Amino acid sequence: MASSSSSHDDGTETTPDGSEPESAVETARRQLQGAADRLEIDPNIVERLKHPTKVHEVTVPIERDDGTVELFTGYRAQHDSVRGPYKGGLRYHPDVSRDECVGLGMWMTWKCAVMDLPFGGAKGGIAVDPKELSDGETERLTRRFAEELREVIGPTVDIPAPDMGTDPRTMAWLMDAYSMQEGETIAGVVTGKPPVIGGSEGREEAPGRSVAIVTELACEYYDRPLEGTTVAIQGYGSVGANAARLLDDWGATIVAVSDVNGAMYDPDGIDTRAVPSHDEEPEAVTDHADTVIGNEALLTLDVDVLVPAALGNVITEENADAVAADIVVEGANGPTTSAGDAILADRGVQVIPDILANAGGVTVSYFEWLQDINRRAWSLERVNEELEAEMNAAWAAVRSEFDAREVTWREAAYVVALSRVGEAHEARGLWP
Repeated sequence: MASSSSSHDDGTETTPDGSEPESAVETARRQLQGAADRLEIDPNIVERLKHPTKVHEVTVPIERDDGTVELFTGYRAQHDSVRGPYKGGLRYHPDVSRDECVGLGMWMTWKCAVMDLPFGGAKGGIAVDPKELSDGETERLTRRFAEELREVIGPTVDIPAPDMGTDPRTMAWLMDAYSMQEGETIAGVVTGKPPVIGGSEGREEAPGRSVAIVTELACEYYDRPLEGTTVAIQGYGSVGANAARLLDDWGATIVAVSDVNGAMYDPDGIDTRAVPSHDEEPEAVTDHADTVIGNEALLTLDVDVLVPAALGNVITEENADAVAADIVVEGANGPTTSAGDAILADRGVQVIPDILANAGGVTVSYFEWLQDINRRAWSLERVNEELEAEMNAAWAAVRSEFDAREVTWREAAYVVALSRVGEAHEARGLWP
């Protein structure tokens, strides 16, 4: 999703004033320390959690369609496994880096803990623009990446999933490559697969569904009927489109949605099902709009709820003062920088954090993993019922901390997560 930044050749980004935004790992460490300061927790455990257990960096060579060989760099950052196997997405994006994977892996640890899932956090990917690859090149890249990571992933070790630039087909290739090398079909090595080979019904829609569920719960908490609540959603991919359509169905008024080219805006409400998602028709949002505004302008619309569901670092020190929404529900991973978060908190804007709001993806991934282990598929109805129950339980745990302490929603979520991870570390101790 477009933001007001530009990429350098080294993969860093700069904001309009020339400064570099906070990296994912810097943000994650700052948030961890903020939660630790509010808990009686062993500082040695906190120090351990500021660093990943392992980071794997691999070179992935592939033969391009023209016969040339090109090398790409891939990563898998494994943050913490005290509560269970590592879990987290694989992304194909030019800006994938070691630090980004470490930071996102930390967030996955907290996300799994907030949801009380028996997983730890990981993240990985390849620094590549998938738009510049043919289908055949993408398949060869994925299969070679699977081989390079084969020794460090597995259904009881580390379970990748789709992320930015990857999809169920990518996971199918990865599962097949891993299974061929192991000599048996091992469906549980990845989640987010097509249901025909062990994937779960409802997995693709799950992050957007959880964003919609949490938005409804937040509105209910603040005595706002969803009927008539105005919502602006940045990003119309899997997360944004599914959240928009569910909220639309439940009575909210979706006034703006966007893709990389800009946002369509209609204060009277958008028929979200008439606007194709990125998966249905890439970059088509503005083609269906009578009024087009920029992505930056969408973030500052006078709406009840803002859902940043595109890239990270879009709400920053530069624009947080201009955010006019009363509630921000984070659909993307890390859309708010620490400085932006502090400004929103000072202004009384309620921010429901990503580690709770978009946790539907990893939750249904957990359901998929269970289905693969037990060789028994669940119906879509059961998946959605179980997801709603898990989201309500997580919301209740976070709300309890929010009500009991003078904290933000993000701090409350981190307190829940860190309490659970910290207790697990205390129970297991340090080997040897």
